[in-house]
Amino acid sequence: MKILLLVLLLIHGLFHIWSFRKTPRRGDADGARQQWPPVIGVLWLATAVLLAGSFLLLVLNDRSWWIAALVAVAISQFLIIRNWDTMKYGTLINLIIIVPIITSFSEALPSGWRNRFRAEVQKRLTAQIPALTVTEEDIRHLPEPVGKYLRYTGTVGKPKVCNFRATFRGTMRRSMDGNWMEIAAEQYDFFAGPARMFFIESSLYGIPFDGFHMYIGDSATMRINVAHIFEVADAKGEKMTRSETVTLFNDMCIMAPSTLIDSSIDWSEVDSVTVDARFTNGGYTISASLHFDEDGRLVDFISNDRYLSVDGKTYTNYPWSTPLRDYRDLEGRTVAGHADMIWHTPQGEFTYGRFDLADIHYNCTELR
Repeated sequence: MKILLLVLLLIHGLFHIWSFRKTPRRGDADGARQQWPPVIGVLWLATAVLLAGSFLLLVLNDRSWWIAALVAVAISQFLIIRNWDTMKYGTLINLIIIVPIITSFSEALPSGWRNRFRAEVQKRLTAQIPALTVTEEDIRHLPEPVGKYLRYTGTVGKPKVCNFRATFRGTMRRSMDGNWMEIAAEQYDFFAGPARMFFIESSLYGIPFDGFHMYIGDSATMRINVAHIFEVADAKGEKMTRSETVTLFNDMCIMAPSTLIDSSIDWSEVDSVTVDARFTNGGYTISASLHFDEDGRLVDFISNDRYLSVDGKTYTNYPWSTPLRDYRDLEGRTVAGHADMIWHTPQGEFTYGRFDLADIHYNCTELR
């Protein structure tokens, strides 16, 4: 879709340059070129410049590209209507371009989910981060596999994580035989008064999708839009909140191991590489099984307390797991770089997501 839009902007811009060349010039005696007054020629050229500007902004992934494109389309259509007999087919290109302009405009509104995501994050950011360091004494009560994991990840001796911002790239699909969609996601988690904000963007056949997961206190919602306009899922309620409580604990285990020293977690050691945990938040208690390797890496997280919902109306309970790999150092901490997301259904494993961690920042004090 983006490539098609870039091609249309380029072609339309060239068309307007060609039309500008048809305007009169001083001393031009060719009557065939005396079709429009000079001011119209200026408008043809201005439209071409605006289209070129929106083309460059789109190439640079600047979300304001649509502003220049909207002005260009408005002037372009005025010029086409003024010369309808010869230029009317240009209307078709303008109609095609206006569709992504409308979706980008909808996204830019204060009510757009990206802006709502950022507003909710901003409410919880603070310039003051407690300077608390995780010590060996802090992890003494943990089962040995968990303590070993905290040492492996470089948690001991580092400041306790109060919040983090993570960005991801990957693929997702809605069903076992569904098409994979490229995704980009941004996430903030907060642990003093737990909250999780997750914003995801994707597209299928050129049609954009975006989703906003919000977990605050004892309430969670998941909303999905098509083309930034049409809502196709609005999940909320007890099962949604229980599911997101699992997701929050999953985040804690994978990306913020220092939070595992908290008293909200009850631990039970199964063997040298397996631990069961019960995590409580906002009146919800969920269970998970954590699996480690001999080196101390967390390699899988399994819970039976999460629910699958495609439309936000029907919920089905299946075991859910997130096998992990590709550990690497980020901000002085060792973090898993890749996670698969799997539903274990009666029909077999349904891997619906493959996420690669692009970047992570801890104890943020301002929006990035």
